[in-house]
Amino acid sequence: MSPENAILWAIAVPLIGSIGILLTGKIANLRETVTLVTAVIMFLIVGSLTHIVLSGERPSVTLFEFLPGLTVTFTVEPLGMLFGLIASGLWIINSIYSIGYMRGNNEGNQTRFYFFFAIALASAVGVSFAGNMLTLFICYEILTLCTFPLVTHSGKPEAMKSGRTYLGILLGTSIGLQLLAIIWTWHATGTLDFKAGGILDGHVSGAAISVLLFLYMYGIGKAALMPIHRWLPAAMVAPTPVSALLHAVAVVKAGVFTVVKVIVYIFGYEFLAEQLTTNWLVYVAGFTILAASIVALRQDNLKRRLAYSTISQLSYVVMAAAILAPLSIMGAVLHIAAHAVGKITLFFAAGSIYTAAHKTEVSQLNGIGRKMPWTMGAFAIAALSMIGVPPTAGFLSKWYILMGALSVEHYFAIGVIVLSTLLNTGYFIPVIYNAFFKEADDKDDPHANHGEAPLPMVIALTATAIATVLLFFFSGLPLELATQVVGK
Repeated sequence: MSPENAILWAIAVPLIGSIGILLTGKIANLRETVTLVTAVIMFLIVGSLTHIVLSGERPSVTLFEFLPGLTVTFTVEPLGMLFGLIASGLWIINSIYSIGYMRGNNEGNQTRFYFFFAIALASAVGVSFAGNMLTLFICYEILTLCTFPLVTHSGKPEAMKSGRTYLGILLGTSIGLQLLAIIWTWHATGTLDFKAGGILDGHVSGAAISVLLFLYMYGIGKAALMPIHRWLPAAMVAPTPVSALLHAVAVVKAGVFTVVKVIVYIFGYEFLAEQLTTNWLVYVAGFTILAASIVALRQDNLKRRLAYSTISQLSYVVMAAAILAPLSIMGAVLHIAAHAVGKITLFFAAGSIYTAAHKTEVSQLNGIGRKMPWTMGAFAIAALSMIGVPPTAGFLSKWYILMGALSVEHYFAIGVIVLSTLLNTGYFIPVIYNAFFKEADDKDDPHANHGEAPLPMVIALTATAIATVLLFFFSGLPLELATQVVGK
């Protein structure tokens, strides 16, 4: 298969799989087999492009042209390669987890769930392989629309209200701000293609650069910079596999991926570093990191605590990219991968706790580690990664971000990293300690004799916890891709 055909098949396979899911919807085992087979095939196709990208090639295919130079084009470059591997690889594990979760909780509308999940993954890979800003915008919007039915899966009034918040903020920011930035870029440069070193140098100057950067950064609502972060905790009404999709596999990753893509390939990080009016982004991202961490400290609901943790961790990527040092941008790229495997593990654990013990609050988790050692062991590993403790992937990415900040003597960013690490410790370590070292509050309750969640869920969360450690020891591939992103 040629690289160009592989790009098209990587997007087409989940779309074809979604049709298969609909056709087999009445036979649960067959439907879930179609889901798993589709996920594996998609991952293999995406993975087949890795060696081509590492060798320096940038395979590309154009579907059609709206105007001269304005096309729907897919091109695989190092940053998109990494995102594509993350999204397609984690879909396999999330599908395994979903089988246990959806059956264990007797969820309704399971065929609809698997169908839209497949569409979401096709959209995510479309985002990762987008060759220009127009293509990325189209896939970005499709991703928003196809995840709305997942957020509102239960159909309850609370879910519908949260879904409206989700859709309103994400569409409002993308159409009201990001689209305006894209039109401005096209008018100024005559192109929307992603190019190493950027396309704006010599076309936009002065304060206009800062205004355009603002339109892009706040137009990318999926990156959840404050104050446009409310959609993310609102979406926590969704089933846990959807939360994992939102926080680790596709949605928020599409947001911070787009942030890095815009800074590196639209503006050019060296061009931005020469400007005096764009440093505000570091301070906005730093504020989001700290504020979201403080809010997370106060959340007793486990999924809401994890949601605010996600808001904070996303802004690590934004801040790292905004520091505009090669090492910090490498850290941003690595943190996309590190956060993906760590946060999906945390949400898997939260869903397992709910399925097995029907507990949703942090204050209810005393002693639960003795009944669910695999689940809470995986939670502990992922939490240590979010804090940045070796040997986990989170340490590696935070190290590069910190070294990048030191290389340009950005002491505000250094202070944010140190303080936020302490805050991360403050909202994760008590959960782990209470789970393993405190007596259970419900030990006398005859209904509390539960064990682990269904086996597919335990397999999935164990696999992602192991991946969190393996990424530390076997970091060659993501490091090489991150190095190619900065061109060093």
